[in-house]
Amino acid sequence: MDVRRLLSLFVADFPESQTGVFMKFSKLPALIAKGQSVCCTLLFCFASSSADTTLLKNVNGYTLDENRNLKRFNAIQFTGDKIDRTFNADSESLNFANYDEIIDINNHLLIPGLIDSHGHILSFGLSLLRTDLVGASSETEAAGRVEEFASKNPTLSWIQGRGWNQVLWENKEFPSIKSLDETTTTKPIWLTRVDGHAGWANSAAIEIAGVTEFTEDPEGGQIIRDPSGKPTGVFVDNAMNLIRQHIPAPTLQEQKVALQTAMLELAAYGLTSVHDAGVSSTTIRAYKELAKDGPLPIRVNVMIAATDEFFEDRLAEGKFRDDHDTLTINSVKIAADGALGSRGAALIDDYSDSHGHTGLLLHSQERMQYFMRAGMNAGFQINTHAIGDNANMLVLNNYEQLILETNSRNLRHRIEHAQILRYEDISRFASLGVIPAMQATHATSDKNMAIDRLGETRIQGAYAWRKLLDSGTRIANGSDFPVESPNPFFGLHASVTRQDRKNQPDNGWFPEERLSIEEAFASFTIDAAYAGHQERIVGTLESGKKADFIVVDLDIFSAPDTQIWEAKPLQTWVNGVQISNQDP
Repeated sequence: MDVRRLLSLFVADFPESQTGVFMKFSKLPALIAKGQSVCCTLLFCFASSSADTTLLKNVNGYTLDENRNLKRFNAIQFTGDKIDRTFNADSESLNFANYDEIIDINNHLLIPGLIDSHGHILSFGLSLLRTDLVGASSETEAAGRVEEFASKNPTLSWIQGRGWNQVLWENKEFPSIKSLDETTTTKPIWLTRVDGHAGWANSAAIEIAGVTEFTEDPEGGQIIRDPSGKPTGVFVDNAMNLIRQHIPAPTLQEQKVALQTAMLELAAYGLTSVHDAGVSSTTIRAYKELAKDGPLPIRVNVMIAATDEFFEDRLAEGKFRDDHDTLTINSVKIAADGALGSRGAALIDDYSDSHGHTGLLLHSQERMQYFMRAGMNAGFQINTHAIGDNANMLVLNNYEQLILETNSRNLRHRIEHAQILRYEDISRFASLGVIPAMQATHATSDKNMAIDRLGETRIQGAYAWRKLLDSGTRIANGSDFPVESPNPFFGLHASVTRQDRKNQPDNGWFPEERLSIEEAFASFTIDAAYAGHQERIVGTLESGKKADFIVVDLDIFSAPDTQIWEAKPLQTWVNGVQISNQDP
């Protein structure tokens, strides 16, 4: 039976909703939890006795040619999971008798599947199953959401959540233990900040962890304290482990549920590939088990977490890819510093709004070089989180030394985020062959506090997309979900306008750093594919590449730039199979 028919039978009882695929496949986590394998046999069966040839006609198609210019087409043909060719119907006649299936796209936009070069799939999946604090306008509102969630989930031993951001609150101060202790729940509470670099705990959690006023700050971490030295409930970067180590880890089966839930939701956003930034050995096992049962719903390029206790074992196993190229493991993720919002980003000079504080380096120089050297010698790409100018400088210094030592320039090492750069470091990316993997929506989210943190001079080297492109490097774009929304059209809009979704400020925030729509499109397609060593199979729509594409309700190339964020995917196709959602 045709896989689209199987899909239609499975989802027939589910109403349409704004959450798309996630709601349509709402029974999937329960099926997986019961040990039922549905990945290949029902939902994502790519194999068939004979590969059908499909034509999509009346297409408003865009891709990039070999010169990175936009190329238009009106029809696309694929057989099985591979593209045969695209057509310009104005000059080429189509013999409709040659196809097993013909689908009319009704002149909607069709583009290559979009690629998020930096996200956290397990965290995103778990966030869908925890307290959502994103957008809470005050500490009181955040605590209220926690109380409501706890009352609806009485069986949980820990109340967890993510997404609070004190920068959005009137006083802009870190939250306190008091507001959580005043909720009706007496269970331990642990709430991660929106950037994942700080956590907020109640007294029950702190008591379980045994943290007191006499507990010393760990290296690369900070316990926020009141004037008497007592913990206020907020833990920054490595100090978060004081609490997290006492939270029961999700089981392998729970991780599989969260991963599958997240991947289906990401597909509904129009993402066909994601680079998963920092994955543990247990999560790698979960991915491999899902891939063994059948192709993953979207492509996942896994970065091995350097801090995983079995890091050397994972390197010794070598690189990995499944038969359908939906699971790839060829890189290592290291974190050099924290985040700007929590003042954990490592700066050369003091924070402009915190005298005497320069942020946090999470590893010693020796430890950092150990991770990098081990990965490079094993043939893995090294992807290092660096936000502050000091962290970026040190990572580039290490890359310069170790790339020469290991002869690994061709591995295309990356800096994840590359947010705040000295002018003299901007050109080093291209000269070293290092790729900045950046997130456009970070700039439009951080604009409310970045100048306060950095001052008027350093901000000139922050979120410096245009300066980096003009220096000759490529930018791989993404979102860092669940820190930001995974919606790639939000990222495209921010890249082109340097505005938030209220289209503020009027002319864009430091508008000289804007990208053109073609450059932004490349950063979410071919350049993101290049950053994952996958440009030969995805990133453009051309003969021999995978049939990964999306159908969209808005032509982002002709619509006003201010409307790009409003675009919504109508269909998502991976490996020539439609996995979401409503027909155009």
